[in-house]
Amino acid sequence: MNINLNEMPKLGFGLMRLPEKDGAIDLEHVCRMVDKYMQAGLNYFDTAYVYHGGKSEVTAREAVVKRYPRDSFMLATKLPAWEIKQASDVDRLFNEQLERAGVDYFDFYLLHSIEDGNNYDTYVKYDCFNWGIKMREEGRIKHFGFSFHGSPELLEQIVDSHPEVEFVQIQLNYLDRTNPVVQSQALYDILVKRNIPIIVMEPVRGGMLANMAPEIEAKFKAVRPDDSVASWALRYVGSLPGVMTILSGMSDETQMDDNIKTFTDFEPMNDDEFRLIDEVTDEILSMSQIGCTSCKYCVDGCPMSISIPDIFRTINTLRRYPDDWRSKNFYSGLIRRSGKASDCVGCGQCEAVCPQHLPIIELLEEAAGILDK
Repeated sequence: MNINLNEMPKLGFGLMRLPEKDGAIDLEHVCRMVDKYMQAGLNYFDTAYVYHGGKSEVTAREAVVKRYPRDSFMLATKLPAWEIKQASDVDRLFNEQLERAGVDYFDFYLLHSIEDGNNYDTYVKYDCFNWGIKMREEGRIKHFGFSFHGSPELLEQIVDSHPEVEFVQIQLNYLDRTNPVVQSQALYDILVKRNIPIIVMEPVRGGMLANMAPEIEAKFKAVRPDDSVASWALRYVGSLPGVMTILSGMSDETQMDDNIKTFTDFEPMNDDEFRLIDEVTDEILSMSQIGCTSCKYCVDGCPMSISIPDIFRTINTLRRYPDDWRSKNFYSGLIRRSGKASDCVGCGQCEAVCPQHLPIIELLEEAAGILDK
């Protein structure tokens, strides 16, 4: 089953950071976003068993599956290793996902978050690669692959021993090219060398590459005054050979409009723009920032209900702008509806699921010293 890169939408709709209202997904808002996306000729939706506490797949059903013909869109979801305790769980989870999403098959199905250690070992223990082949043969999966957060060595091992894998999803953005944990460039090179199509996650690094210091934003605006800062991050990955689809976890219609604009009559980067990206990367890396992408994997299982990504966003802003009173005001409002940084009990649940492998307990202790004193 070869995937034709030219037939794939360059912009994928990641159903991971959906708009919320009164603590629940704002379905009416999501439907408006889905309609704009589909009307732009785009049709790739990415969800997962764990997104939005298990509600993302259900939202895909309500906002997409029930409202559009099945052959008009592509739906991707993922098998969660951490929910597999025995062999029968694999089929149970898959069938639950089909029911949640209201479909008979998934166009793209991924083993979720493969990394060195537990997750990969689980997929091997329960023979999930061969299971994926079987599901594909039965027509319950159209295309089979995995999302990856591990080392280049592990990636090479997997793709060389599993030719059945049709695509791989990796974190790729201009800031993480040399990140010693993410190693985006090395992962990208491995896949391109083997002609394995790439789905990109975190192209704007959880919004970090959409909100820049004024001096950096000015450099982008000097070259393309009508384009957003976020569009530079998307155009960067969209200009790379081998990239099949770029996922954006859009949270509102403004982001949707801007991203659609970027990918309508897409204009690849030229050499001067690539050089500017290198210059901006060097400037950002010289600043001390917490590398959180706001994936929120850490939030659902936190026994103290701490909104960890929001706290890290506050700290990052204060590191860049120490006198910004608005950040502390934001934190004051945040802890009225969630736990304080100092509430952390050090259980380690968050660190066990963090794709960026951040020392969250230590960082929350630092944040508590700044925000809770």
